[in-house]
Amino acid sequence: MTVLSTWVSQTWAMMAASAPWLLFGFLLAGGIHVLVPVGQVSRHLGARGLGGVLKACLVGLPLPLCSCSVIPVASSLRKRGAGRGATAAFLISTPESGADSIAVSYALLGPFLAIARPLAALITALVAGWLIHWSETGDAEAGESTTNEPEAPCCSSGGCGDAANGEGGLIGALRFGLVEMFSDLAHWLAVGFLLGGLLGAVLPNGYLEQHVGNGVGPMLIMLIVGLPMYVCATSSTPVAAALIAGGLSPGAVLVFLLAGPATNVATVMVVLRDLGHRALVVYVASISIVAVASGVCTNLLLESSVIVESTPPD
Repeated sequence: MTVLSTWVSQTWAMMAASAPWLLFGFLLAGGIHVLVPVGQVSRHLGARGLGGVLKACLVGLPLPLCSCSVIPVASSLRKRGAGRGATAAFLISTPESGADSIAVSYALLGPFLAIARPLAALITALVAGWLIHWSETGDAEAGESTTNEPEAPCCSSGGCGDAANGEGGLIGALRFGLVEMFSDLAHWLAVGFLLGGLLGAVLPNGYLEQHVGNGVGPMLIMLIVGLPMYVCATSSTPVAAALIAGGLSPGAVLVFLLAGPATNVATVMVVLRDLGHRALVVYVASISIVAVASGVCTNLLLESSVIVESTPPD
């Protein structure tokens, strides 16, 4: 009974801390939906080359698309002439970040990780996109795109994958952010909060630090766990907060937050089909290497800041 009551209290505490920031994130996502319709993205990001990769990264970061609803948008980019590098960059930057996930990250993980998370997502997308672009410069990309766009399995209403719903202005923003997007993510958020509360209830403070450690090893474990999993950027945040409370290093948690959203099975299959075997290898390798490097840098920065703060003045 103690575990159950602790589970409930931990879950409620996470939900209460996240609620205002989730509301802000959903409202911001609705505004982005109206101002930057997803239906227009493919027409503006069709440029090939490194410029297209950079645009795909910057446009993808704030877009309110989950890990599966980004698939038809990215496939549409490819159909409309976007290069392999730009398509891959969009597939990485969009699900790894987003207005809603940044807001809830600030609430549950603090300002440092709220900034480090989208920054690492941007770097990951740039590295993967540019490497794929350079590795494919000798290939003829014309005519290789697909004609069938995969459906987004987790978007029940279709709102998160289709911004062209005919509504604009304040009403359209509120409808998308508070109705369509919430209905699409509500069950994933519920799972995330329940799992985060359960981990907080069964993992004593410092348990993972004592039994797993704080080096590169835990980051590799989180990478292996995150790569095949389907996790939304927003719903994975409560789990990340519980892992940190249990003693897992912020760097290892960042690896999980970067690897999971961009490498679920559906995305991997689309990369293989639309971009090819070589691009898939570069795609997964780039995410893995940059995620671990970001985790190492995160731990080093946090450790150095703690040392500076704890050093008494002369």
